[in-house]
Formats: sequence, structure tokens, C-alpha cells
Amino acid sequence: MLVVHGGWVPGTGRPGRLVLWAEDPALPLTSASRAKSRPHPFAVPAEALAEALSSDLADVLPAGSGTVRLPGTARGPVPSPETGVEAPTRGIRLGAWTVPLLSVPDHLVTAVLSTLADPDPAAPWVAGPSLRYLALLAGFACDLARRGRMLPQLVLEDGVPTARWRPVLTGADAATYRDFAAGMPPVVRAAETVDGHPLGRTVRDALDTLLDGAARSVLPERLMVGQRPGPKAALPDRWVAALTAEDPALPGAGAGDVRELRQALDDWMRAANEANGPIRVSFRLIEPEPGEDGWGLEFALQSAEDPSLYLPAADLWEGERFPGLPKRPDETLLAGLGRAVRLFPLLHVALLEQRPAAMRLVTGEAYEFLRQVAPLLQAAGFGVQLPSWAGRKAVGLKLTTRSKPKGSSSRAVADSGFGLAELVDFRLDLVIGDGVVTADELAELARLKVPLVRVRGQWVELDDRQLKAALKAVSGRREGELTAGEVLQQVVDGGEEDLPLVEVDADGMLGDLLSGQAAERLTPLPTPAGFHGALRPYQERGLSWLHFLSRLGLGGILADDMGLGKTAQTLSLMLAEESVKTLLICPMSLVSNWQKEAARFAPSVRVYVHHGGTRRRGEEFDAAVAEADLVLTTYGTALRDLETLRSVTWGRMVCDEAQAIKNSGTRQSQAVRAIPARTRLALTGTPVENHLAELWSIMDFCNPGLLGPAKRFRRRFQEPIEVRQDADATAALKRATGPFVLRRLKTDKTIISDLPEKNEMKVWCSLTPEQATLYQAVVEDMMSEIESSEGIQRRGNVLAAMMKLKQVCNHPAHLLKDGSRLPGRSGKLARLEVLAEEIVEDGDKALIFTQYAEWGSLLQPYLAAHLDRPVLWLHGGLSKARRDELVERFQSENEPMLFLLSLKAAGTGLNLTAANHVVHFDRWWNPAVEDQATDRAFRIGQSRNVQVRKFVCTGTLEEKIDAMIERKKALASSVVGTGEQWITDLSTDQLRELFALDPAAVS
Repeated sequence: MLVVHGGWVPGTGRPGRLVLWAEDPALPLTSASRAKSRPHPFAVPAEALAEALSSDLADVLPAGSGTVRLPGTARGPVPSPETGVEAPTRGIRLGAWTVPLLSVPDHLVTAVLSTLADPDPAAPWVAGPSLRYLALLAGFACDLARRGRMLPQLVLEDGVPTARWRPVLTGADAATYRDFAAGMPPVVRAAETVDGHPLGRTVRDALDTLLDGAARSVLPERLMVGQRPGPKAALPDRWVAALTAEDPALPGAGAGDVRELRQALDDWMRAANEANGPIRVSFRLIEPEPGEDGWGLEFALQSAEDPSLYLPAADLWEGERFPGLPKRPDETLLAGLGRAVRLFPLLHVALLEQRPAAMRLVTGEAYEFLRQVAPLLQAAGFGVQLPSWAGRKAVGLKLTTRSKPKGSSSRAVADSGFGLAELVDFRLDLVIGDGVVTADELAELARLKVPLVRVRGQWVELDDRQLKAALKAVSGRREGELTAGEVLQQVVDGGEEDLPLVEVDADGMLGDLLSGQAAERLTPLPTPAGFHGALRPYQERGLSWLHFLSRLGLGGILADDMGLGKTAQTLSLMLAEESVKTLLICPMSLVSNWQKEAARFAPSVRVYVHHGGTRRRGEEFDAAVAEADLVLTTYGTALRDLETLRSVTWGRMVCDEAQAIKNSGTRQSQAVRAIPARTRLALTGTPVENHLAELWSIMDFCNPGLLGPAKRFRRRFQEPIEVRQDADATAALKRATGPFVLRRLKTDKTIISDLPEKNEMKVWCSLTPEQATLYQAVVEDMMSEIESSEGIQRRGNVLAAMMKLKQVCNHPAHLLKDGSRLPGRSGKLARLEVLAEEIVEDGDKALIFTQYAEWGSLLQPYLAAHLDRPVLWLHGGLSKARRDELVERFQSENEPMLFLLSLKAAGTGLNLTAANHVVHFDRWWNPAVEDQATDRAFRIGQSRNVQVRKFVCTGTLEEKIDAMIERKKALASSVVGTGEQWITDLSTDQLRELFALDPAAVS
């Protein structure tokens, strides 16, 4: 199975180009070459890739070779995660690798990406993140072209005037573009010609090329070749014809004519982007109160960055202001209203007033504003606020079911009291707004043909398509009998596009399931007899929910917050259903944790670990499985031993840390899905990390086919929710998935009231004079390198500068690597010494996290000698047995008091509740990563308040980036969540300000 990657090579004086290359994990993973740019050892030949993708592509995509910059070691490049091959964790650096490439001509880029966007599941290849990203970007370009969000331009390509289409990015489109820029996988920009290019240039170049191709497909060539203006025709005529021609070049054009036309077109583009400033004009539609005739349309100024900063025009004219307004906000308002007239001509009535603040609309005009004007204004970058009901489907269906008395149905499942084959009575009603309407009322509304109408005190929008669908539903079957399984499928399907299912009213066990609150409504199961310990009340409710789904043959997602005991609930389920043979797949780092937790909570459960070079095969494997109740294996082993695991009839399959299968296209995810089991359970605290396709992937593992194919899910839920924030689609998705997802938060005191508090604080540290001198020297040295570099080299220099500055903040010896003494040279170390002494004196224990293994290796012996106490040190270079030994020692013995840990090696999967202090010595600048590390101590089993201290050097980039995170938590959870790459895209002036040392930082 090949893993196909897409790269983008930005053009220099010409359009950029898409390149494709692929990995084959079956090929050797090491390279014997020592050249500066070595052949990629497991990249497949370009011809073989073209044949694997499509026989149609083999003839049109020229093959070649190129250089990609990828992480690797001295032995070879790091395999991508999609290959399923375990990657090395040490000695990784960026290197140049030569790969065979398919180069896609610019006029075929959109078509090729469209072809590859949805590969056949039976195809011998899967798409890597880079190819999926570019396919999504192509979809965005096509959407812009279909909506006309583009303008024609005249550009110079290799000195030749050329007619091109360029995107107009305002409003929501501008936000989407920023998301694309922030989320670009590094592999997209790994391909290079001579020099690398910065991220913004890469994504904009790609979007320009894709949009131009999409525009030409939307606007096919209007003129036959013989009808096109000749080379002596006027340039504007030639340019117009070239906008839809296969060849957009305009050779021989006069320099003066080109300059004049380009100036006019540049002014056009600039005017189209005027609404992208920090302050925008906003419109608010206000529905009439009962008894009123007209609708109100209020004008206002609003901050584009912080929409809560909103100033109605009436208050503006009275002299009120908010921070960030320009000196003449009245001019900004009037200019914005003047631009909006082009989209909403009726606005000219308000502009006749000297101080326009609002206008009145009749119902027909209000409907036109809702349906036609508001989307245009939003797309152009104006703010628009509509009533909460606007845009929702006004007409929907309500499904009511009632259980039959026991014994009335031969198909009822008597032994369990409820089954998916049980018959229930059902009735479908029409709903408009919040109320049920009769067929007569619906017919009257259809006769009136009023697009905006008040129904039982609530305004709703009615269009012909919805009314036709509703009238058709009235004439069809509206009541009778269905099986519980058929009802469940109707709820998941959510009705039709024009007539969605908006409400479900079910009783009995089916009502418990469909409510999404089965865990609260079911009678809690008591702690199983074989469970050593006592389940908490919410855990007993979780057990009853898991058992309930299992009886129905359904799978579920146990998405409890980290530390709430997903492991204990799963083991208790195994004890409650003793005869069910369970396969549990988890990351390698958690195998020992499951072994120990099973021995602790459920010692009667027989466990077999299928992992490592000594794992059993053939008849020995069959014998081991036959004698086991729980078989533990890893995701990597499941991929390698797929045929072996598929040969067993599993009663239950459990995926722990199920975000490992969030990408449905990976070989690992496909392998896990291919293992048959009666029921499936996913354990994860983060069912959706980045986008809703991940939820579909995990749900499709739990209940294959229930949510339909990925294409339908994307059209029905993902695109409306992620692109348009569709409230109806959000409610429908919650209704469809709610029965199968159980999510509780440990911060919810109704769930768990006896978990101690977590107290977080910043510990501000000063630099020593030596640190300050080194810090300034690094800034001056690295800024000169950054200023003289560009592209991927610049990004590497920025990351290197950040790493060096963080090392200086830790300790001079960390940067210099000279083995020099540690005491008295670092403000952070001095603060840690005092803190560690206090912790030891109080008899407490602490976890100390560092990002750098090399610093931990220096710090551990120093702290042990300074305190005259053992200090443990866990890092990625330790064997699994040694890791387990250290964890056990820290948890069970009075000594040692301090546990030093590498953040990457110990940020997840460990239970270290013996500690009630957590110290982050250096910052990862990713709140999610730091919180996961903190939760090694702040979890169930912790009986004391947890003190979390984050060391920050004042006046340095540490303090400045910390402030940026605090100001923009949303950014921290999305952009910063990808690591530190976002910082590399700051301008040189911004970097200089970020790195600059505050003189007050020195102690």
C-alpha cells in the first residue's frame, strides 16, 4: 500500500506547480548514500506511482525527480505516520532527499486533485495529509469560482503579460484562507526547486493557480480559435478573450498598454478588498414586536478581530467610542455604507439622511435582505447580525414512538426486555418553528405564499421547496409500526434535506438510547463482584451505558475526560460480561498500564499481551487467545498481524487513545476496521481534535455504516457545520451521535465532587548577567542569519533561534554544552533549587517536566547531589521495562521525592498521582500538551490539591509568547496547538520585537 504525498513548488515569474510522490513501506527504510542530497530509500518510481493512481494519469503527468526536505536520521528519512512504520525518536534533523516526482501541469491541477480527492477504498494507495490538504484547497478554490469571488487580472509571467483570475478574500473567505495558511502540512512545502519559500507565499501561490483553473472550468472558452482577437487587436479585447482561453498569454503587447490596464485592474482588486480593515460596518436586522408593521435594520461599527466591540450608529453620532476606532469613525461608517449600496441598492434611502443610523423595511424587503443581501454583505466583509431563527429550516418532522406492551409482538426480545428487532408504534408530525401544525394549517400557509410569516408567535421563513416536501410528507405514511432498529436508522439519517427530522419523542428503553442521556436514565449497574475496589456513581452509570449498548450489539465512544477512569469502567464491563472475549488495541506506551490496571482492578481477567518479537504465532497464538479473556496489542502490531487477528471471532474490540484511528484513510485505521467483532468500543478524551471527519472515522469504527459513507457525512454534516456553522446540522449531528457518545468532564462537580483542586501559577525568573549577555549575543547572531535567508531555510533559522534562546533561559551550560558547573548561573535553576528544597522538606513529591532530554541529563545528577536525595529521570531512550520500574518506584516508595521527566516521553499514558506538585521548567507553548503532562498527577487517585508552576523568564521571548497565549486562547488551541511552527511565519520586525531582551530581565 503506497502513501501518496502532494507538494507545491511556488512559481518564480510563472504559476506554481503540483508535484506528487509516494512512499512504499515495504521498501528498505535506510540509505547507504552519504551525499548531501541522498536518494529517498522507499520512494517509488514515478511511473509506478502514475500507474497506481490511474491509468488515465500515466499518459498526462510527466515524470521527473526533485529534492524534498524531510526529517530523518543518519540512516534514512522518517517514515510518515500513514505507513504504519514506527519512527525513530532521537537524532532527527532536516535533510535533503531526492525523490521521483510526477509534475502536474498547471492547467490540469484542479482536475487531478479532483480525481484524487476521493480514492477508491480498493486502490493500492492512500492519500497522505498533504494530498488531502491540497484537495481541500482545490475545493475551496472551486467554491470561490462558483460564487464569483474572483476578479480578472493581468500579470507578468516570465515577462509575458498573461490573463489570470485571482481570488477575492473577504469576510468568511478571508478567515477560511487564514485557516488554510495555519493548517498547511509541512510536506506541502517540502518540495523545492532551488530555494524554499515562506508559508504564506506557498499557500497563496497554490490558491491563485487552483482558482484560475477553477474559473476557466466555470467559464469555458467563449470564442472559437478563428474568432479570437489577433495579435494586433486592442489589448483589452485580447485580454478579455484570454480569460477563458486555454492559452492565457498575451505576447507582443505594448508596455504602455500593459501598464495602463494593470493599473486599472489593480485598483479594482484593491477596492474589492477594502472591507478587510480592522473596523467594519455592521448591519443588524430586528424583527417587529407583536402589533408592529415594519422591520428595523440597524447600522453599526464593529471590530473585525473582536466582534463584541460593537457600536450602533445612533450611539456613534452621539459621540460614543470603543478602543481601536479611527480618528474619524463617522467617515468610516459613511464610506462603508457607500460601498454597501452596490450590494443593497435600497440603502440609498438611508444615505439621504445626514446622520444615517437605521432604516425601516417592510416584510418583503426584510425577506430579500435575509435571503439575498445578507450573504452578499457577509462575503464582502461586512458584519451581519440576523435573528436567531434566520437560515434554519422552518419546516421539519417530529418522530414520536411508543413501546408496545410486553408480549404483544412476536418479534420482541423477551429475554432482554428490549432489542433492535422490537416493534414500536410511531407517528410523524409536521413542525413549523416550535409547534406542530396540521395538514389544513399547512395547506393554508401554502395558499398564502408569504415567505416570512409569524406562526404561533414565532417568525419563520417558508420557501416553495420546503412546503412542497411538507405537503408530500402529509400525503404519505405518517403512522404505524417500525422496529427499534428502523427508528434508530431514521434518527441517524435525519430526514431529507428539505424536510429534516428536528425532534424525537420516544419512551422506554428506546427513549433512553435516543435521548443521548442513557447513562443518567438507566438504572446504574452495581460494581461487579470481581472488581477490586468501588466504582464511583458516575462510573457505575458509565458501566450501565456500556452494558446497555453491548446488549443491543451497538458500539460506543467513551469520551470521559482524562483521569475519570475510562480504564476502570472498561475492565468492569469485562467482569460484568465474563464470556465476551476482548481484543484491546492501544499505543505501545500504554500496554504496561493496562496490564497493571487489569491486575489491580480485575485480577480474575486472564490477560495475554500480543506484542514484540517474541509474540506467539500460529497454533501457539490460537492457544494463548483461547485461554485469555483480554488480548492486548498495539496499533503497529495490529497492522502487521492483521490476518492473524482477523482469524479470531472477537466478542468485543476496544481501541484506547482512539484518536489513533481518527484518519480513516491510513493503513493503521483501515487495518483496525478490518478486524471483525460483535461490538466495538472507542476510548478517547478527544473524539474531535481538528475536524468532524475524525468523529466520522471513530464512529464508523464503533458502528460501521451507521453514519453512512464519508461523502454523505461530509455533505450532510461536516461542510454545513465547519463552513457555514449551520445550527440545524449541528443539532442533527448531536441527535445522530449522542446515543453513542458518553462524555463527562472532571471539572463538573455534579460528576465528581471529591477531586482536589488544581492551582496553576506562573513563576517569574530573572536572567543572570551571564544569561543576559548570551541571550543578546544569540539574538544579534541569529537575526542576521534570519534576515539573509528565506523559505524553508528561514523557518529553520527561526526555530533554531528559538531553541537557543530557550536554552539560554534554562542555563548557559545548556546552550554552550561545555560541561561547565551549574550552580549560581541560572535564575530558573536557583528558583528550582529553593522550590525543590521546600517540597522535600514538606514530605511532598513533584514532577519536573523539561522539553530537552539533554538538559534533563545535566539536571538530574545535579539535583540529586544538591538535595542528597534520589531524583528519577524518565526520557525517550529508556526501555519499556525501565520506564515501568521508575513509575512503580515513584508511586510506591517514600523516596525519591522528585521525578524529572522529558515532556515528549512522559506527557501521556502515565499515572503519577503520588506527586502533588508539577513544575514545567521550560515551556512547550502548547497549552494542550502542558495540560496533558499536568494530568499525570491531576487525575482520579489524587487526594491532595495539585500545585502547578510554569517557569517563565521575564523580559524574554518566554514572557512575550506566554502573554500572546493568554490573550488569544482560541489561537493557542488551534494554531499554537500545532507546535511552534506558527512563530516562524512572523515578519523579521515582529521576530526582532519578540526576541528582544528587556533590560529589566536581568537579576
